[in-house]
Amino acid sequence: MTPLRDVVVMVELELRRIRHDRAELYTRAVQPVLWLVVFGPVMGALRAIPTGGIPYTDFITPGIIVQSMAFISIFFGLTVIWERESGILKKLLVTPLPRSSIVIGRSMSSGVRSTFQMLIIVPIAMLIGVRIIPNPLYFLGALAIIFLASGGFAAISVFIASIMKSRERFMGIGQAIIMPLFFASNALYPVEMMPPILKALSSVNPLSYIVDAVRSLLITGDLAQLPMDIVAIAIFDIAMFIIASISFKRIIK
Repeated sequence: MTPLRDVVVMVELELRRIRHDRAELYTRAVQPVLWLVVFGPVMGALRAIPTGGIPYTDFITPGIIVQSMAFISIFFGLTVIWERESGILKKLLVTPLPRSSIVIGRSMSSGVRSTFQMLIIVPIAMLIGVRIIPNPLYFLGALAIIFLASGGFAAISVFIASIMKSRERFMGIGQAIIMPLFFASNALYPVEMMPPILKALSSVNPLSYIVDAVRSLLITGDLAQLPMDIVAIAIFDIAMFIIASISFKRIIK
């Protein structure tokens, strides 16, 4: 098997899981929908956050999509822990698959759930009045960004799963990672509004680049920074895949 085929096989496996159990997709959509339906209009009515003439709910829609992706991906390691306990991971390790292919394949399969989540959130956002750029190529580009970026966060979850053996500790660490990244990004407010320390953190925060890429494709149409965003996302993914692959052997111990 080639590495790409390994990834495709694991993505296909995740699609089969979703086909047999779709309830989780809908329940996970409740929180981001509440952000859009409640938080967006309330903060938008205050007119306290400068968004460059973009309605506030429109401005935060990409951030909410990315937040949903990050939460789905960072908790994907729970599946890895379950696979370790059930013996599935040991069976994978006796196959000729390289460990790096297993890590990348399992990480990228989280992108399936993230893209389905986006396909739920975007129509609801449009129903409440969010103006999405009517360009199918831009929308597909945003879907691709979400799919690829989710792999990096899922790789973080694989790394956490190699250290934290219990699900309770895993969930606590996942929350502790994602929430600071979310609030130190440009998801809810422009970077210019942040104090100097948060600005510095935002410049190395992968969520900022992901949000910026999705916002440019779905809301603003300004693609000037898109190449830099894609490069930053690629560097983030590669770094996380390497770290997770190195730590993967600790998962089955």
